[in-house]
Amino acid sequence: MIVTTTPSVEGKSIQSYHGVVVGEAILGANVFRDIFASITDIVGGRSGAYEASLAEARDTALRELEERAAQVGGNAVVGVDLDYEVINNMLMVSASGTSVTVA
Repeated sequence: MIVTTTPSVEGKSIQSYHGVVVGEAILGANVFRDIFASITDIVGGRSGAYEASLAEARDTALRELEERAAQVGGNAVVGVDLDYEVINNMLMVSASGTSVTVA
């Protein structure tokens, strides 16, 4: 499946539109990870634990987006937007776009 942030797929034409699809992932923050991330933030540098959580949540949201696009008959998703939010120590990532059939 093609997933792109652009409104079209270069070299292909959109044959049909199947509507907006969304994939979401919400992950809880781990207490030990928070402690180590705080130490990293104090000392400086990147927080590998949080980067791994972000990557996991993003991958889950995009995978869900692809599944929902396929369920409605699409073979691509265009105009994808990723949003990140922190709600009560929970990380939420949502991916939305338009499911289309390209040829």
